[in-house]
Amino acid sequence: MPESPSIILLHGNDEFAISRHIEKLCANLGDPSSAGMNISRFDGRLGLDFEALNTAVNAAPFLASHRVMVLVNPISAFASPEARKRFIEFLDKAQPATTIALAEYNELKRDHWLLKWVSQAGPRATAHVYNMPKRWEMPRWIESETKKLGGKIEPDAAARLSEMVGEDTRIASQELNKLLTYVNFARPVTLLDVDRVSIVSAQGNVFELVDALGQGDGKKAQHVLHQLLEEEEAFELWGMVIRQFRLLLQARELLDASASIQEVQKALNLHEFVAQKVTSQAKRFSLSALESIYHKLLEIDEGAKTSQVPLDLALDIFVGELTKK
Repeated sequence: MPESPSIILLHGNDEFAISRHIEKLCANLGDPSSAGMNISRFDGRLGLDFEALNTAVNAAPFLASHRVMVLVNPISAFASPEARKRFIEFLDKAQPATTIALAEYNELKRDHWLLKWVSQAGPRATAHVYNMPKRWEMPRWIESETKKLGGKIEPDAAARLSEMVGEDTRIASQELNKLLTYVNFARPVTLLDVDRVSIVSAQGNVFELVDALGQGDGKKAQHVLHQLLEEEEAFELWGMVIRQFRLLLQARELLDASASIQEVQKALNLHEFVAQKVTSQAKRFSLSALESIYHKLLEIDEGAKTSQVPLDLALDIFVGELTKK
């Protein structure tokens, strides 16, 4: 019987597809009430405690057949040759009872050291590339995604939704869920349905929220947050907030390296308008401030997924802490 991959490298700029792959891995742990005990998450951008990483991978599963360890941005944590060597040795010795998901939000080149290791590791390791569709590919992607969700959409409706969401697969999927619920999965989504239901304002309001946070305007930030929570499910909004701050962190790093707006747009695969907004917002935060915010978001994410704090309350506290004088 062939060995199942226990180390999975996910790379590419489609954060939504990568996140969905990770969610499926976590869902396979079984009972959600105990699954959280078998999931560990780390971010290489924020520094790693190697001993904590080792414990997360080699600990025995709790009331489950295996564990899942998620490490995003591993390349940032292992930049030097010595660190890479140590990490590869760590992967070579990792116990198969833990599924290791490595997530990089850029496509790696074929000769990258991590891809090379995966190709030489045999059946215990595998790699998947997830890139966002090009604009001209989005209508077809929307039609395919609609089928996966159990519904149908007319071609002109898919084209109109594509115009609204650009290349953002996460928002497109969220809008499709709204549309299919609106038609009760009983008929295909039409152009009229899209015009009536899918006024994609949430992403614009997330820009407004981040603007208020950057200006330290707590009153406005709380108002925008509460408005968003009335319009969106907390976890859907959460995905947009995390993505926005990840883009800001990446954009700030590029700006610190003297990148232009056009270079930021190309590197992050953004629409021109989004690139301008992200670049403008990134300039309002220092790199250290964005790293601190992103670290806090990961803590909130962990707390929400282990039911420590309701997500809407955690977001409220986060906004309050970030804008307090």
